[in-house]
Amino acid sequence: MKIGVGADHGGFDMKQELALRLRKEGHQVVDFGNNRCDANDDYPDFAIPLARAVASGQIERGVLVCGSGVGASVAANKVAGVRAALCHDDFSARQGVEDDDMNVLCLGGRTTGIAVAWDCVRNFLGARFSGADRHSRRLAKVRQLESQPSVHAAEESRSGN
Repeated sequence: MKIGVGADHGGFDMKQELALRLRKEGHQVVDFGNNRCDANDDYPDFAIPLARAVASGQIERGVLVCGSGVGASVAANKVAGVRAALCHDDFSARQGVEDDDMNVLCLGGRTTGIAVAWDCVRNFLGARFSGADRHSRRLAKVRQLESQPSVHAAEESRSGN
């Protein structure tokens, strides 16, 4: 599988270790950075390019790591077609794909140990969307929401900004 990985300084070490393990398991890994630990980097600089690559189909799935995993999740979810979630356990990592068609796994480099993170990654990659009617119906509602202009954009257009 072609997997994208990315991390800021808070997740750099974990990203490096996960990328190594993914390659050992035969996955093609695309590293979206950072390529060195830089305390002044910003998670959107890595999360957004990875999310765009997932949304466009350049990579099949993505793994993002920042200090808590929250920022990476917030940033990635701004890209239409991306369903990113912060997971701390193997059940959520698997179920997020099976029920919600999650395509980006977010992890906290400062909140999750490497053994748990690796377990999450393996469950995330091994899972497939179930396609069950109720899950497809819910996903269609999310996709519909993505195609609508945001409330903020609508307010700006009404005010002339």
